[in-house]
Amino acid sequence: MLPFVKNAVSRLQVRSIQQVVARQSHQKRAPDFHDKYGNAILAGGFLFCVSTWTYTATQIGIEWNLSPVGRVTPKEWRDQ
Repeated sequence: MLPFVKNAVSRLQVRSIQQVVARQSHQKRAPDFHDKYGNAILAGGFLFCVSTWTYTATQIGIEWNLSPVGRVTPKEWRDQ
């Protein structure tokens, strides 16, 4: 009789959990922080990163070692 009771109780618990999940999935939930502000925070972070890198690349005088092709004229070889 004991295994039968255990089996019945476990089935009741599983069914009740399934019913709660089914009930919750049909209810409308209130928007949370991420629903309200998620896209704005993402766009703000993107804008901050782009503006920071733009400033870094253009204003602080980093030598980027760009190609000298067309700017440097070769010198003649000295014969020794």
